Amino acid sequence: MAASLLIGGAVGAGMQEVLGRAIEMVEKGMNFNSELKSSTETLDTLIPLVEQMKQLARESDRSIEAVAKLENEIQKGKELTEKCSKFRWWRFLSFPVYHDRIQERDKKIGRHLSMGVQAQIARDSMETLKNVRKILDILGDEYGRRLVLRGVSGVPEMAEFTVGLDEPLRKLKDEVLKKDGDRVLLVTGLGGSGKSTLAKKLCWDHEVKAMFVENIFFLTVSKTPNLKAIVQTLFEHCEGRAPEFPTDDDAVNRLGNLLRRVRELTGRPILLVLDDVWSGTDVIVDKFKFTSIPDYKIVVTSRFVFPRFSTQFPLKPLENHDALSLFHHFTQAKDNTNSYKPDENLVQEIVRGCNGSPLALEVIGGSLCQHPFEFWQTMKERIKSNKDLLSHLQNCLDILEDNKEKECFMDLGLFPEDQRIRVPILIDMWTELHELDEDGQKAMNIIHSLNTKNLANVIVKRKVATDVEMYYNNHFLMQHDLLRELASIQSNQELIEQRKRLAIDLTQSGKNCPNWLIGQNQPGILSRMLSFLSLRGTQQQQEQKQVSARIMFISTDETFTANWYDMNPAETEVLILNIHSSKYTFPDIIQKMSKLKVLIVTNQGFHPCELNNFELLVSLPCLKRIRLEKVSVPCLCKLRNLRNLSLYMCTTKHAFGSSDIKISEALPNLAELNIDYCKDLVELPSDFCNITTMKKLSITNCHNLCKLPQEIVMLQNLEVLRLSSCSHLEEMPESVGRLEQIWCLDISDCTSLTQLPANIGELPSLQKIYMWGCSGLNELPHSVTYFQDLKHVIHVICDDEGAALWEHFTHFVSLPNLKIVKVRADINLRWLRGFQ
Repeated sequence: MAASLLIGGAVGAGMQEVLGRAIEMVEKGMNFNSELKSSTETLDTLIPLVEQMKQLARESDRSIEAVAKLENEIQKGKELTEKCSKFRWWRFLSFPVYHDRIQERDKKIGRHLSMGVQAQIARDSMETLKNVRKILDILGDEYGRRLVLRGVSGVPEMAEFTVGLDEPLRKLKDEVLKKDGDRVLLVTGLGGSGKSTLAKKLCWDHEVKAMFVENIFFLTVSKTPNLKAIVQTLFEHCEGRAPEFPTDDDAVNRLGNLLRRVRELTGRPILLVLDDVWSGTDVIVDKFKFTSIPDYKIVVTSRFVFPRFSTQFPLKPLENHDALSLFHHFTQAKDNTNSYKPDENLVQEIVRGCNGSPLALEVIGGSLCQHPFEFWQTMKERIKSNKDLLSHLQNCLDILEDNKEKECFMDLGLFPEDQRIRVPILIDMWTELHELDEDGQKAMNIIHSLNTKNLANVIVKRKVATDVEMYYNNHFLMQHDLLRELASIQSNQELIEQRKRLAIDLTQSGKNCPNWLIGQNQPGILSRMLSFLSLRGTQQQQEQKQVSARIMFISTDETFTANWYDMNPAETEVLILNIHSSKYTFPDIIQKMSKLKVLIVTNQGFHPCELNNFELLVSLPCLKRIRLEKVSVPCLCKLRNLRNLSLYMCTTKHAFGSSDIKISEALPNLAELNIDYCKDLVELPSDFCNITTMKKLSITNCHNLCKLPQEIVMLQNLEVLRLSSCSHLEEMPESVGRLEQIWCLDISDCTSLTQLPANIGELPSLQKIYMWGCSGLNELPHSVTYFQDLKHVIHVICDDEGAALWEHFTHFVSLPNLKIVKVRADINLRWLRGFQ
């Protein structure tokens, strides 16, 4: 009290400070013993805990650095408290000083506990979590998630003829087979120089396959890669499933765990080929290094040189003798006809003009095959005036005689680079755009012509001696990215509003959205204000931009929600939606596509995409064809003019099981239905049989399909019934034997099918039966003897086992019109996701 009065007013400010410090010292001296006791108790508690932490760290082979620092601070604190505990009362003047030292020591220990040790605990926890995930992956592998490696993954077929790659292959292979050396090997060269071909030869090399066995993975990266999709492809190959990843980092971490597990469980090294890596996408290579995986090599092919990858294999242009050999290979007629044979000087001039580029030699050689002297001479003059590769390829287009063929070539430039294009998509497009026959025969003629001229490559992923009539679900088209670039350049020479074909990329949050197409990513009022101001800035009452494109190819993902409201696509006849999301809502602007004939929706994800706003299609009077790939088909709406519906890898339960409208009322004029790889299809709804306009019914690779409706007899106009590879289908309705218009019946690979309809021999129009792989059939119905009364030939395409069934009848009954064709199916599943 006295001290308070004294400080408050009896002395000056200087004396106040001195007395205040004196009182503080007295208080610290009085509290010295309690502070010392508290610190001693804390240290005594921490010492055994630190010893336990050190022991656990040693047992788990973890760093004890942070624990050692904490232990050092505790030891210093212990020494200080032991020293202070020996003080007697006459050293009371030292109590305040050591009071502060004890507090400071306690604070240091607290900082080490809260920062250093906590940081280590966090790090160890993350490492533990990673190890736990690894253990769970291994346990999962033992309990239902087994590795299902099925040979080399995604490696394209070898080119039938290559030159000039033996020495580069030897050098690259030597480095790949080394157990040490650089992890990343870079193959560089100009576009069309053979980088991808060299990588393919490496993967198919017998020594490489002997070393890596099934641990060879080939992935195309391209200019705009989707990292999560790339990782999903690898998961699908290794585990038969493709998980979802919330982020790219999570995908990379999970991939590292997967490859480590593959390495441990197979005991084999791993080879990963990343093809067509562009500048800016090479960060994927760094993400995929996984330095903790032993005997792991990455081969990168790129037009670009990345200096940080020290082991490089640059591809040089072909030597003259190799170039001549390659050129002669592609100019020789496949049918050995007596086409024009140019003199050697003319050949030499054209070959020299190709500058040793394998792609130029292939395409120019293919374009000149079976053409007269005038074509060769024209090509020589064009090559002399152009030096770059794209100009050489352009020359091949300029001498195309068929303008329709040239237009179809340019259509291919709409599709993303390095993408396998399903041939049925092109048939749908070109049939309606160019008014070709509905069966697709003329469209296939164009495809074969482009293939012959090496402007595109047809890949058939399931081969038999005789193709099923007009069935191209196993056909794909591939195009070199330089040819695609050429097609794209050709299409984009005109102003946007005047182009015949228009590709718009709305992925990556609309960053690639054209300036004239105002998106609505900003929500609510802000979006409308910005849109309004943008329109006002150009024209007070600007009309929507009229575009002339007959084909529109829109790529979009879940990050972009544009309504495309600043565009009037009234001339569009074909719309292709390339979706990268789990949900998609049709934009209202589709209602303005009054001339739309073909709608194609392809989902690039691994799981079916949910479609919304499907009912907008009701307002399209010209819509004839719909193709949906890897989507969840919504409830059907009335599409009165639809003639062709194709569903590929879709889920159909909403459309076929819970629709508010009858299928026959929604699709009253349907002529062709194609259902392929729809695993949830168990039974075809009987109401389909009320669509009497149906001519082709194709249900293939639907392994859970177990029965067809008896009402199928109502499809009296049905000409083709295709049930290939429906492995659970046990019987066919007897009423199939009364479908008098059927000329083609395909039951190939229906392994559970035990019998055919009893009156199948009474089908008057039947011409072809495809029945290889029908291992469950033990006998044929007696009615097949009626085939002897037919006036036309019936072809039965089957394997040896099926042929034996038919030959049994021919021993007793003469069937002069029966022709048995034995085939051997060549089934290649590498085209499936997980094999690409």
